[in-house]
Amino acid sequence: MALLAEHDITATPGRCVVEVYDADAYLGDEAALDAAETQVVAGNGYRLYLLSLQPDMTLQVTIRIWDAPPAPPANAEGHTTITLESETGTLVIGQLDRGPAGEITLPRPGVYEGHAWWEGRAAAADYYATTLDQLGDDSADEVLLEAWRNNPVTERYVLDLAYVREPEPIDDEDL
Repeated sequence: MALLAEHDITATPGRCVVEVYDADAYLGDEAALDAAETQVVAGNGYRLYLLSLQPDMTLQVTIRIWDAPPAPPANAEGHTTITLESETGTLVIGQLDRGPAGEITLPRPGVYEGHAWWEGRAAAADYYATTLDQLGDDSADEVLLEAWRNNPVTERYVLDLAYVREPEPIDDEDL
């Protein structure tokens, strides 16, 4: 199994959510977002939702393209199987209420399958809650922002994907 490409994007989970979607996938999916509440990562084939337990500290999204995706690491906090179709070959990493954090170019447009796995999610949530408890409501905004920048934990979501086929052709009637 060979690694073909790797992309790292830093994002802030707006309302605790980071999205990964094709550049032409404009509509969200409420059912997939609801599924992420229990599955951590969920999608509808065109859009993935990654659910953090905190809304303000940055996290890392790593998208790796393989010739065949590896199994998730044994020490991951959790993992799930994913499918993502990209008609344009460009994926956007979106911060739900903050706009795009970045975008990546896939080796080619198409359907990609593999695994999503994560680490540091629970530890980041613990640091977030502890910091809020220690600082209290009357703390200056700059103190809180400094605490978020000095987060000792990296919350990370990894998408290990492999190309499986061409994207589905668009039916003009669907437009």
